[in-house]
Amino acid sequence: MHSSSGWLNLWLGGLGGRSEEMFKASWHMGFTSFGGPPVHFTIFHEKFVHKLGWIDEQIYQELFAVSQALTGPASTKMLYCINLIHGGFVPALLGFLVWSLPGALSMLGLCIGISNVGETLPRAVYALLTGLNASVVGLIALAAAQLSQKATTDGVTRCLVFLGGAAGILYNALWYFPILIVSAGAVTIVHDFRWLHGPLRMLIRLFKRGNRRGIDVRGEEGRVGAEIELRSSVDELTQSGTTATTAMPVLQNQAPGSEGREPRVVPSDRQLNMSWKVGLAISGLFFISFIVIVTLRAALPDKPVLYSLFSNLYLAGTIIFGGGPVVIPLLRQYIVDEGWVTPRDFLIGLAVIQALPGPNFNFAVYLGGLTAVKLGYSPVAGGLIGYVGIFAPGMILCHGTMGLWGTLRSKRVVKSALRGFNAAAVGLVYTAVYRIWQVGYIDADFVNGVSLGNEPFWVVVAATSYVNGAWFGLGAPVCIILGAVLGLIRHAAVS
Repeated sequence: MHSSSGWLNLWLGGLGGRSEEMFKASWHMGFTSFGGPPVHFTIFHEKFVHKLGWIDEQIYQELFAVSQALTGPASTKMLYCINLIHGGFVPALLGFLVWSLPGALSMLGLCIGISNVGETLPRAVYALLTGLNASVVGLIALAAAQLSQKATTDGVTRCLVFLGGAAGILYNALWYFPILIVSAGAVTIVHDFRWLHGPLRMLIRLFKRGNRRGIDVRGEEGRVGAEIELRSSVDELTQSGTTATTAMPVLQNQAPGSEGREPRVVPSDRQLNMSWKVGLAISGLFFISFIVIVTLRAALPDKPVLYSLFSNLYLAGTIIFGGGPVVIPLLRQYIVDEGWVTPRDFLIGLAVIQALPGPNFNFAVYLGGLTAVKLGYSPVAGGLIGYVGIFAPGMILCHGTMGLWGTLRSKRVVKSALRGFNAAAVGLVYTAVYRIWQVGYIDADFVNGVSLGNEPFWVVVAATSYVNGAWFGLGAPVCIILGAVLGLIRHAAVS
């Protein structure tokens, strides 16, 4: 009964002051949060950890790892979770709408405009769009460097950030990114629980003994070696029950000597008052809906085109790990390869969405609108289908997971896994830098996009954006506008 009333309070309690508080704190973020998910995370950290104090550093790191480990829009899920913890469901839902709708409406307007232009655009427009892409690449690279500083707490996480980025650059597939993130979590579990420490030390000792067999010298040197080996064994025994707190300073804030037996006490105002049973039920209903939609997608012989659009986007929103940077190639496969949107229009939308504030998943609104126009439907209908189809899976699953999180967060194995998830997710941000770099330069002669490195000027624009953000403190909107202006200046100089 208590859990039911708590759930009711969670849904209805935000109708008053909490919603007003949320609106005052974040009404502008949907208009000013430029730079994509990596930059959004740094904005959230400064806003909700340092300025407002709605969450602390450890909860921030936990939410970052959870939002990256689940499917869907990473930064949008994180903002939703922050509002859910601080104010309840109603403020979280309103916060999601305030955050996502400005960009969604902008992309719908772009869709209507693009659907009414010819096959070619003025070269000045291509120069402007390329300048936007180059400046965004610099901002994402800066955000990746800043996130790396928080995620790399020891040698293992440094390796995972590097390997995650390298692996994401070398290969790209639907199943690949979740495998990378889960594998990174497994690595940190094995490391933090010291499962391989004993066997490795045994192998090293056997190797050393084998090297000593041909040596006749004994005495003092042998006694010293035995003494060192004995001390190593004693150290290993004394440390076997500890929690390796030095290996997890970000996600596990425990005092040395606590031996991992004292769970972290989370203040009541930072706990989510939702039963794990409710969370499990929400997650279960989502998976049922996913199975039904995918089954109908495969079984219906003559599907309505708008249903095909919705099912493709719902599937994309369900299997996308890594957030906005990962959604771009997947949407190209599900929309452009279907013949609904041309490659040129896709890349124009890609350049604009990188320059707009808010979530990159709003790209689906643009693609849905263009698809609807091409098939003779209203762009508003297509945009709405795109909005619901791409956002709903990740947000529903995120809400259900937060109900389970209160039970899971105290488990040591979960904390260890989150360190790995966190590190691998940061590595994938570097992958986003590479992906956009490779198709960021667009012109009338190559509407499918080529590497920004083909023209040194765009390399300078990207570097300028990075330097202005890192050294001179310019905000993302200023850097992006500057990139667009530099693109127009180049066009004027060469034409």
